[in-house]
Formats: sequence, C-alpha cells, structure tokens
Amino acid sequence: MPLSHHDQVNLLKDILSNHQTDCCGSVAEYQQLERLIKSLMVNTNVDGNIKSILQDVYQYSQNGVNASDLEQHIQTNQSQLSQWVDDIGQFS
Repeated sequence: MPLSHHDQVNLLKDILSNHQTDCCGSVAEYQQLERLIKSLMVNTNVDGNIKSILQDVYQYSQNGVNASDLEQHIQTNQSQLSQWVDDIGQFS
C-alpha cells in the first residue's frame, strides 16, 4: 500500500528531526529523502508553500549523499534542519 502524501511528509519530517537530534545519518536516509521529495514535488495535493522547502531539503540530501563526513554535514546544517522541521510541521 503506497504512503499518502501526509505520511510521506511525516516521514520526511521524522528523518530530518532525527538528523537534527542525533547528529548522524546514513547515505540510505539521504537517498530516501530524495525519493520522498521527488514523489511529493509531483503531487498536486501537497501545499505549494512546502515545495520551496522541499527543494532546499533535496539539495541537503544530495550534498549528504556525496559528503565524506556525514556527521559534519549534519552539524553544518543544524539550524536549517531545525527550521525545516518547524516549517514542515506548520504545513503537515
């Protein structure tokens, strides 16, 4: 059974929140973020305000896939992670 766009947004928010609080992540999580975002970007039911956030998170995930030090990548983006989680929470 496919995830609804609400479930996808909640999963996205959970992964970002975990990155923020745990300061660690995996390449597989970044790849999952990319798949979620691609799916959400083409979904017409998703609030247009969240799509600009999704573009920023997509760039973060692409940089994470290519990062040599995942912990450093997450630490560098701590303030953005916090803001994204808050912003996504307002639209979900």
